[in-house]
Amino acid sequence: MVNLRKPYFPALLLAGMIAFSACNHSQPASTPAHSEAQASASSSAPGAATQPPGRAEPSKPDPTPSRPSGPIQFIDVTAQAGIHFTYNSGAYGTKLLPETMGPGVCVIDYDNDGWPDILFVNSMDWPGHKTGKSYPALYHNNHDGTFTDVTRQAGLAIEMYGLGCAVGDYDNDGHDDIYITAAGTSHLFHNQGNGTFVDVTTKAGVASPGFATGAAFVDYDNDGKLDLFVAHYVKWSIASDQYCSLTGKQKSYCTPEAYHGESSELFHNRGNGTFENVTKRAGLEDPTSKSLGIALVDYENDGWLDLFVSNDTQPNKLYRNNHDGTFTDVAVPAGVAFSEAGTARAGMGTDAGDFDNSGRAALLIGNFANEGMALYRSDGSGLYTDQATTNGLSRMTMQSLTFGTLFFDYDLDGRLDILAVNGHVADDINQLQPTVKYAEPAQLFRNLGNNKFEDVTSKVSRALEQPIVGRGAAYLDYDNDGDLDLLLMDNRGKARLLRNDNGNQNDMLRLKLIGSKSNRDAIGAKALVTTAGGEHLSAMVKSGSSYLSQSEFPLTFGLGKPSGPEKHVKVDILWPSGRKQSFSGVKADQFVVIDEGKGILSASPIALAR
Repeated sequence: MVNLRKPYFPALLLAGMIAFSACNHSQPASTPAHSEAQASASSSAPGAATQPPGRAEPSKPDPTPSRPSGPIQFIDVTAQAGIHFTYNSGAYGTKLLPETMGPGVCVIDYDNDGWPDILFVNSMDWPGHKTGKSYPALYHNNHDGTFTDVTRQAGLAIEMYGLGCAVGDYDNDGHDDIYITAAGTSHLFHNQGNGTFVDVTTKAGVASPGFATGAAFVDYDNDGKLDLFVAHYVKWSIASDQYCSLTGKQKSYCTPEAYHGESSELFHNRGNGTFENVTKRAGLEDPTSKSLGIALVDYENDGWLDLFVSNDTQPNKLYRNNHDGTFTDVAVPAGVAFSEAGTARAGMGTDAGDFDNSGRAALLIGNFANEGMALYRSDGSGLYTDQATTNGLSRMTMQSLTFGTLFFDYDLDGRLDILAVNGHVADDINQLQPTVKYAEPAQLFRNLGNNKFEDVTSKVSRALEQPIVGRGAAYLDYDNDGDLDLLLMDNRGKARLLRNDNGNQNDMLRLKLIGSKSNRDAIGAKALVTTAGGEHLSAMVKSGSSYLSQSEFPLTFGLGKPSGPEKHVKVDILWPSGRKQSFSGVKADQFVVIDEGKGILSASPIALAR
């Protein structure tokens, strides 16, 4: 039989900020004292001096660091960085549904040394068709541009049919933990703080069996403990795998329309190392959804995190937090459930970010080919409109099938740009549509301001133009030079690390936030940076986003071209606990660590040239 992926061509497929106002008053912070939190923060910025709360490091007549110049380029440094991860989907010709879905990637500083490490998610061979063993891979950052595979030493050499991941310190012990979603049983790995992890899935009660896809840690009740949201796709098993064909001659991967949906799940953190499944009580039980992407967003700017979930061939969901442990789906009245034509699209990855510097988070969604990406802009009243048609983003992505989606400021000009990581789901699609390919190039769209974007892929990277069967994506500053590098995941093979060269010729500010009353990772905390010229840049610390992936926790603010010997900004923080902090005179081109209770712990100059 031939499947139809509406509204697209015959045949196919399978499935596939922030609202924040500047604070007028700052609550006083206590005097910094030497503590475990301070030591951890200081290690993130070696050699940085502890500063009084509410004030940045005084200006010093230090020599201006060497400033890079020249065109910005993303360079494939995977091999020279020592990364040799290859994804194994387990495919052997039977075309089982999960094979075309993964993988994701997560950024984690698991040893708190201030250098981001990388977790690559892996699947495995199917029963009866074993050719070897495959595991997720944890790569440790060596601080010199290279990584070392420490998977076995870390205790992560565990086979599973992994798909996605999320990172968060669920027990607030100062060490980030790992959750890996899977087709079958998902896994929670507790960070022991000594370079090793222990599988605590059974004890914690978060196995979430079924077809789990995206995941995000979220403190939905603002009690200071991270809860866990796990997206689910469809009801599937090897025995129930359906036969579909694009050509009528051979089996193809089915669309999600061949299966019933499977409800996502919400786990409430009890604070004792265990979680309670509160899906039904929270109003989130929905077996019609076929969910893939998750974006955390406070769309009403009320200090309570809401959940945006992208669905494949089903309406998207925007779950409004009711402040009482329950959620209400408001996607339809908010205008994000359907396309402008009123049809459900095939939503893959998603992200939230303040691309227009309005102080309100927009929603970005990767969709199926011939549907185009969606960019929902908030008007501040709870309503969104899709700007992708008017600003050309939909047209520029119409021929692509977009999975990984990211807001990030690659050129540090103060405007969030957009990354689209593309790849088809049907490896035989060109037999039906000769002009459509399984492997597709990624796309990078530069934000020109005034709701305009330019496709700059060919200008900035031959590596991005290289076709891959793109899935997950994440950003990180792996070399600590101030600009953001990229991780791209390929469904049919090797992961790729792309280094951002010369993005840091503009000024920037990087912030690491540490919660005390709020969750330690500060997920849900909002930062507002105000420049001397009166520009306002906002961002929120978040888990999840993209497709089955998670980027780094530190926030990066582009401050544009250097002007004069020094540039200073004002930083306001609104914590999930409701606490507000304000810091004036913060110097640009620094990595600043801010503690919710103690204020600025350290402020280190960023090495712009290495």
